[in-house]
Order: sequence, then C-alpha cells, then structure tokens
Amino acid sequence: MENNHQDLKKGLLPRHVQFIALAGMIGTGIFKGSSDTLNIAGPSVIFTYLIGGLLLFIVMAALGEMAIAFPNHNVQLLLYRAFGFKLSFITGWLYWINWIIVITVELLAAGSFLQFWYPSIPLWLLSLLCAVVIIAINLFPVKYYGELEFWFAGIKIVALVAFIILGALIIFGIFPSNIEDPLANYTAHGGFFPHGVSGMLSAFLVVMFSYGGAELIGVAVTETKDAERVMPSIIKGAVWRVIIFYIFPILIICGIMPWNQVTGQDSPFVQVFNLTGLPGAAHVMNFILLTAVLSAANSGIYATSRTLFSMAKSGVAPESLMKTSKNGIPIIGLMITTLCLLVGVFLAYISPSNIISYLMTIPGFTIMLVWIGICSAHLKLRSHYKAKPSFQVKWFPFTTIIAIVALSLIFIGFILSPNNLIGSTVSIVIVGMLVFLSFIAKKK
Repeated sequence: MENNHQDLKKGLLPRHVQFIALAGMIGTGIFKGSSDTLNIAGPSVIFTYLIGGLLLFIVMAALGEMAIAFPNHNVQLLLYRAFGFKLSFITGWLYWINWIIVITVELLAAGSFLQFWYPSIPLWLLSLLCAVVIIAINLFPVKYYGELEFWFAGIKIVALVAFIILGALIIFGIFPSNIEDPLANYTAHGGFFPHGVSGMLSAFLVVMFSYGGAELIGVAVTETKDAERVMPSIIKGAVWRVIIFYIFPILIICGIMPWNQVTGQDSPFVQVFNLTGLPGAAHVMNFILLTAVLSAANSGIYATSRTLFSMAKSGVAPESLMKTSKNGIPIIGLMITTLCLLVGVFLAYISPSNIISYLMTIPGFTIMLVWIGICSAHLKLRSHYKAKPSFQVKWFPFTTIIAIVALSLIFIGFILSPNNLIGSTVSIVIVGMLVFLSFIAKKK
C-alpha cells in the first residue's frame, strides 16, 4: 500500500482550492459558535465579524503575494524561509495542533447535530462514526477530496443564501410568519450593544476560530495546478464571500429572534427555522449543518496531514512523515491525525455538555499566532523577492503592520482576561512546550 514518494500530486483545480478555503471557514464557527458570540456581544457581534474579516483579508493577501513570489511554498515553508528552523518548528506544530482541535470540535458538532434526530445515542459514539467516514474519504487521491469539498461547500453556500433570502423576506414582512415586529429585536433586550463595546471585543476569540481555515489556501498551493495565475482571484473571492456569509446570517438571526433567547443546545439556524413554522424546515437545515461541519472536518484532516508532510520536507519533523500512499496521500501523517482524533472523541465521553465550548476557545488563540506569523513573514520576505509578483498587498507595509498590531493586541487582551482562563492556560502551555522542543530538536 505504501511507498516512499516524496512529492504530493497536483490534483486540485482552482475551483477546488477556492471551495476548500470556504469549507474550512464555514463550519462550526458560524453554524454553532454563533450562539456563543451572540450571548457574549448581542447584535453588535456583526462589527466583530467585520473587523475580523478585514484582518483576514490582509493576512490572505499577504499569503497570496508570498505564494506567487515563492512558487510551491505553503505556509510552513514560507515561515521557514523567513525565520529559519526554530520559528518554523513552533509555528508548524502549533498550526497542526490548532487543526487537530478544530477537527475535534467539528466532529463533536456533527455528533450534536445527529442528536437532533437520535437524542438517546451518546455524543461520543455519533462523533466517532463521523470521524470514521471523514478519515476514509481522505484515503482517496486528492482530486476526489477536492471534488467532494467542492460539492460540500456548495451545499452550505446554497443553504446560507437561502437562509439569508428567507430571513430577509420574514423580517420585512413579505413572507408570512408567526414572528411579530422582527425589526424591534435589534434594539430591544438591552439594545444593539447590550454588553457595551467590551462585549463586542470579547467575542473576538470565537470569531477568530470561525475565520480560521482561510489559510488552507496556503496549504493547498503545493497541490494546485497553475497556482500562480489563479491564487489572487481565489483569495479575493473567498474572503469577501465569507464576510458576507457571516454578517448577513447574524443580522437575520438577531431580527427573527431575540439574541438573549439563542441557546447553545441547537444551532441558531435550526432555532430560526423552528420559529418560522415551515414544516420540516428545521430537519432540512439540520441536515445541511451536518454536511457543513463534516466538510470543515474533512478540510482539517487534509490540512493536518499536509502540514506534517511539509514540516518533514523542511526538516522540522521526522522524515518518515513524508511517506505517501500509492494515491499520493501522506499516510503516516493521516494515521497520527486519526489517533489524536480518537483522543478528542474520548473527551466527549468524559464531558459531553461543555467540551465544544471549551475546545472552541483554544484555536482562537493559536490561529491568531499563525496569522501573526504569516504577516511577519510577509514583512521579512518582501525584500527578498527575485521578481515583482503580479499580485501585491496594497499600502505595504502599513496594512501588514496594522494587522500584526491588531492581532497582537487581541491576543494579549484575551490572555489577560480572567474569562478565558482555561483556553489561555492551555494555549500558553502548548506554546511554551513547543518553544522548549524547538531548542532541543535538531534539523533533519
């Protein structure tokens, strides 16, 4: 089954990569995590999503520029080129850990959506079944993974568009419903800023988790055909669509139901459809949400296995991780990811009620560090380009510096916040451990 191929196969088409990025970003963060952000900030959370989206655009633009300037370099290789072994070691392994946690969250969310129909079956068992399906998919050649993600992402994009249209029709009284005066929900129940500006800022952690996945474009670039030509349009299109797909649904949810009635038990999207009175609508929406989080988990497994391969190639991970199957799949990396996911599912067995909320805060910390690393690499590498890329970040270096400063302030703010004690403690321990290992590890 296995051989020692040292290169990944270029089986991804531009449409695959574009939808892979969307699939990674549109998952639990919006469909289930939006209940957490609404409870933290109320309707004002749309500003949090907007600011986060603008920071995301800068990060992705910087990544796209570097990908063109240095062909066949993904995120980890770019960081290695910019800062050398130690920082590449820390960031690469941090990114891998980040995605392991994200995949676990997505699988647990999938299990919770299945409980909508099978409430008597424990969360850990349903999540385990989902994990088996997703891992099996990733054993096939990358072109099949890309095609599946294309259709998975298509389903949730269509669902979000339908949700936005139906919600707008209800809010403006065009579509009949049992909801009285939806527009009043934006200002009632404490107003648009029920917890003030501090509440709006406090939602950043979950919002960053939600937007995490955009950098999958920078992971998939080494398996993308004609990457230099298509990367700019892919980045621009993906980022702006995600901003729209986050902000508009939140506006719809806050209009149709009071923000303080949003519960964490079911997705706000399912709750909204329950309120509309449409027969079977909640079941349809729950199915779509299930496919959405499975899609995000699928993207995560792709990211983890390729990240390990890339780290092995640059010498910051064991050489054995470059081993691929006959289909060009990093098989050892996939096996390690599988074992880690089993641990995550076991956590659902120990604490089924709180595990999703606890785990969702950790990737928020780690993804901010990865984004800071990408922007810092952009500052460092701009002067080392052999030729001027066809796509460049506007107003460099000011935009890149602004992103670094903003992300750093958000990160420090949450580390110091007593409300994030568990997430910040776990994140500090992880980073500290990786810093220590970077000094004792030797370049292969």
